[in-house]
Amino acid sequence: MNKQISSIQNPFIRQLVQLKDKSRERKKNGLFLIEGEREIMLALKGGYGLETILFNPEIINYEQLNNLTTKQLNTIEITAEVYQKLAYRDTTEGVLAVAKCKEHNINELNFKTENPLILVAEAPEKPGNIGALLRTADAARVDAVIIANPKTDLYNPNIIRSSVGCIFTNTIVTGSTSEIIEFLKSKNIDIYCAALQASVNYDTQDFTRPTAIVVGTEDTGLSDEWLKNATQNIIIPMEGDIDSMNVSVAAGILIFEAKRQRRK
Repeated sequence: MNKQISSIQNPFIRQLVQLKDKSRERKKNGLFLIEGEREIMLALKGGYGLETILFNPEIINYEQLNNLTTKQLNTIEITAEVYQKLAYRDTTEGVLAVAKCKEHNINELNFKTENPLILVAEAPEKPGNIGALLRTADAARVDAVIIANPKTDLYNPNIIRSSVGCIFTNTIVTGSTSEIIEFLKSKNIDIYCAALQASVNYDTQDFTRPTAIVVGTEDTGLSDEWLKNATQNIIIPMEGDIDSMNVSVAAGILIFEAKRQRRK
C-alpha cells in the first residue's frame, strides 16, 4: 500500500515546498521538483534519477501512474490540498516527482559528432527566455547548450515550465565566459557572436564547420571578452524602428541558418 500524506504541515511536504521556492535549498540538497507527466517522462528519458513520486488519485489514476516508468519508485499518495501546495502550474496534472540535480560542468562535455553545433547564452536571467532558448535548442537538436555566467538556477520551476521539459532533452553545461571560450578554442570550434559592433550579416558566414552561436541579453548584449574572441561577430539585419529582438527568436534564426547550411 502506498504511503499517504494529508497535511501540508508534514515535515517532508514542508521540505518539498522549500525545494520548490528556494534555489539555495535545491543546491544544498541536490534535489528539485518536477511537475507533470510529460516532464517526468522526459526527465527519465534524459537520465535523471527520481527519488519519489507524489500523486493525487483524484486527478491521476493508478494506470496513468504506472505508465510513467517501469522502474519501482517510492510513491506517496497526497491530498488535493497538499498537491496544490506543491504544484507550480495552474493546470492540475496530479503528479510530481522529486529528482536529483545533475552536474553541468563544462569539463565533462563530450560531443558525439566531430562537427558540433552549439548554442551559447551569456548571463541569461529571465526564466522565460532560458526556457525558450532550450525549446529552440531542442527543436534544432543542437549538440549542446552552454550557459555562461548563469544568473538563474537551472532547476527553477519557471525554467522547467517555460522549457516544456526541454531542460531534460538538451545537453546543458555551464561555466564562466573565460572557461567557455578556452573550451571552445581547445576544440577548434568557431565562435560567432550576435552583436551590433564590427558585425557582418549572419547569412554571409559558413556555419558548416564546428560552430558555436553565442547570444547575450537583450539589455546589455555580450561582454567584450566574447567580442574580442569571436571568429566573427554577426548581425541579423532588421528593417523596423528598433534594433533588438527577443534573444530566443534571434537564436532561432541563427541556429536554423546553420542547420540549413548543413543540409546542403
